Amino acid sequence: MHKKRHIIAVLTSLTITMDETDHQLLALLRQDARLSVATLAQKLKVSRGTVTNRIRRLEDSGTIVGYTVRLRPDVQHNLIIAWMSIAVDGNQTRAVIANLLGEPGVAALHDTNGRWDLLAELRAETLQELAKVLERIRLLKGISSTETSIHLETFRVA
Repeated sequence: MHKKRHIIAVLTSLTITMDETDHQLLALLRQDARLSVATLAQKLKVSRGTVTNRIRRLEDSGTIVGYTVRLRPDVQHNLIIAWMSIAVDGNQTRAVIANLLGEPGVAALHDTNGRWDLLAELRAETLQELAKVLERIRLLKGISSTETSIHLETFRVA
C-alpha cells in the first residue's frame, strides 16, 4: 500500500513572515514529509538546526497544523468524497472558514472566485454520515447557499 504523509496547512490569525527558505522547506515537506532533517538541510543548503528551528516555528505559528497519510483513491474502499461549493453572506467569510475548519467532515477547504466563495472537500464513511456533515455545514451562520457534487471516479492524480 502506497502511503505518504503530507502537510496540512491552513491560514490562522497568527501571521508569520516566511522567506524563500521557508517556502522551499514547505515544498519539500509537501513532496515527502518523511524526509529527515539532515536530508532537508542538505537540499536547502542550511544547517540541521536551521531546519529544526524553522519547522518548529512553522508548527508553533499554526502554518503547519499537522502531518497525515495520503492514500491512493483505489485503496479507500468505503470512503465517500464530495465537493461542496459554498456562497457566504457579506463579510462573514473568516467566521465561516473558522467554523468549517472545525468540522471533521471537511478534508480540505479552498477560497475561490466566481459564483462560489469557498470549495470544501468532504469525506465520510457512509451516505448517512455525509448527509449529517452536509446538514451541519448548511446550518452554519453566514452560509447563504451551497451546491454539492459526489465524487464517482478518479481518472488521474498528479
